[in-house]
Amino acid sequence: MPFTTSAQPRKQRRSLYGAPLHLRRKLLNAKLTPELQKKLGVKRLPIRRGDTVLIMRGDFKGVTGKVVRVDLKRVRIHVEGATRTNSKGQTVYYPIHPSKVMIVDVDASDKTRQKIIERRKK
Repeated sequence: MPFTTSAQPRKQRRSLYGAPLHLRRKLLNAKLTPELQKKLGVKRLPIRRGDTVLIMRGDFKGVTGKVVRVDLKRVRIHVEGATRTNSKGQTVYYPIHPSKVMIVDVDASDKTRQKIIERRKK
């Protein structure tokens, strides 16, 4: 049932909220910088922990930092520079949607990620 082809917003939302974790990875795609696009030959990649991203929208616009955590359940990422203080006075990472960031530097230490890039090349 996930990723239906229906035009009804309620069915679109239901399929997104009910998507299994292996399909939620696709929801975590983010654009690459124009330089990286030329270098790798890919426009978008799934965000991983260790990638450096630039936040493009919201209160933390312009902040560049490493991805500390990727939350598949909520489809959000946590970036080093984007923190708030909670009611207890602790500093916590602010969850950011992956569509609002741009990948500045890719953590290419993983061989499987290199395979993904090769497969997606134009």
